[in-house]
Amino acid sequence: MTATVGTSTLESPTVVRKPVRPSRNVVRALTRSRSGTIGFVLVGLIVLVSLLGPLFTPDTLPTDTSSVYLPPSASHWLGTDSSGRDVLIQVINGGRTVIVVGFAAAILSTLIAIVFGSLAAYLGGVVDSVVTAATDIVLTVPQIALLAVLSSLYHLDNSLLLASLIGILSWPTLLRAVRAQVLSLREREYVEAAQLLDLGTARILSVEILPNMASFIVMNFMIGMTNAIYALVGLYFLGLAPLAGHNWGIMLNEAWTRGAIFDSDSVFYILSPVIAISLLQLGLVLMTRSLEELLNPRLRQD
Repeated sequence: MTATVGTSTLESPTVVRKPVRPSRNVVRALTRSRSGTIGFVLVGLIVLVSLLGPLFTPDTLPTDTSSVYLPPSASHWLGTDSSGRDVLIQVINGGRTVIVVGFAAAILSTLIAIVFGSLAAYLGGVVDSVVTAATDIVLTVPQIALLAVLSSLYHLDNSLLLASLIGILSWPTLLRAVRAQVLSLREREYVEAAQLLDLGTARILSVEILPNMASFIVMNFMIGMTNAIYALVGLYFLGLAPLAGHNWGIMLNEAWTRGAIFDSDSVFYILSPVIAISLLQLGLVLMTRSLEELLNPRLRQD
């Protein structure tokens, strides 16, 4: 008697992978770099405190000549200034103008550089000659001297006006860099293919060329913002802008004009705005590392 033993084949179960959300990929890319993460945290905290902090602090601080240059204490965490006013409140109230003007000026200068730099490189000819000549002219004009003249003619008490002036004078260097990048990219095969399809100048620049410069543009935007912040603080420090309201540059100007640098008890008043500006600039520079990894395909890791 013969027994037949049947064999059964076992099929391996199909593994269904859940799709990864794009937002999760973005967060993972931004937090891959430790220094970039620190930069995001620094900038985020400073922006949050500068924008929301003034809602919980008084606009005007009373003077108290009996409390001049007090050291940090429970009532005054960063001490007081030459008028007995709380330094911490001034630092909190003084960041909003610096951040808004720096961001707006960087946006304006970056847009001017991208639009005219890409058009000059792509179209060439007369357009390139005119844009290059204008860039060379603006490069020869000293910013501080021109801003000093403008401050004597106009009352620079508006943040958007200051941002516009700084942005209009800050685009030539980036424009040259954008022009050089576009000159290189316009020779690529995919750009030539788009030209054969007659997709139009605007579409070729915005879809085929500029996206390949995203990391370069973002990094230069951050650099433009840091330069705009330095220019703004320098204007207030030199007294070229009206010393009204709250601003880290105004704090430095008052420390200089009132002789705080010659008083050993004023060290916290002098260092507070300097440290705030330095931390903001450091955070912006560190942020570029994470943003570059996010926008540059060659630096991405699976």
